[in-house]
Amino acid sequence: MKYEEKAYDELLDWQRKIRKRGNKFGRMSKNVQNKLNAMIPEKVHQVFSEAVKGMVQSVLSGSNLVFKKTFPEMFTLEEKEEKIKEQLDKYRKTATIEGAGTGAGGLLLGLADFPLLLSIKLKFLYDVARIYQYDLKNLEERIFLLMVFQLAFSSDEKRIETLNIIENWDTEKKRLTDLDWKRFQQEYRDYIDIVKMLQLVPGIGAAVGAYANYKLLDRLGETAIYAYRMRYFNQLKNIKAY
Repeated sequence: MKYEEKAYDELLDWQRKIRKRGNKFGRMSKNVQNKLNAMIPEKVHQVFSEAVKGMVQSVLSGSNLVFKKTFPEMFTLEEKEEKIKEQLDKYRKTATIEGAGTGAGGLLLGLADFPLLLSIKLKFLYDVARIYQYDLKNLEERIFLLMVFQLAFSSDEKRIETLNIIENWDTEKKRLTDLDWKRFQQEYRDYIDIVKMLQLVPGIGAAVGAYANYKLLDRLGETAIYAYRMRYFNQLKNIKAY
């Protein structure tokens, strides 16, 4: 129980941090973001948009639900989160190597990094859901997965909105039957544009790509742990209510 008590306190702290309004630096970054977007070639925007659209559609349709391994049922929160951290370490290393490789290859390989990184992130989230023994054949579980992704990579305003959805998932899932992929990809693109565009710059692309991918997987891992932790504690509350 000590682990769960500590985990619950950490969860509350994390939720409070998300709900804090964006600071001055965040607003300045957004201004830089808008200027950068105008400088990025349309081809880059198209590749990025199509990659995100493809990911969202594949998740919603369940067309890529093929798994070569299963996870044994784990009964405690600590066991589940330890296994998630093991998987995160694996995917983070893969993303780091991939980012360095594509970053060193110039514009064309740099563009290839977008769909590759999305695939790595998606596989990680699938593993998290399966560690918790959630059935990904259910559409609502796949939408929840996209909500976790959105919570990790979006503006302050959208993050708060998404956090509220996840906190009240038992109610919210009844009205969520689809996802606005255009808004989804815009939030994601705006979040990572600055650092990922630097990956296309000759000479520094490899170092930037490796570091960026590591940090992006790190953020996704933290968000996934807390998002599924919220569901865990909400379920405990529901059980006690009965």
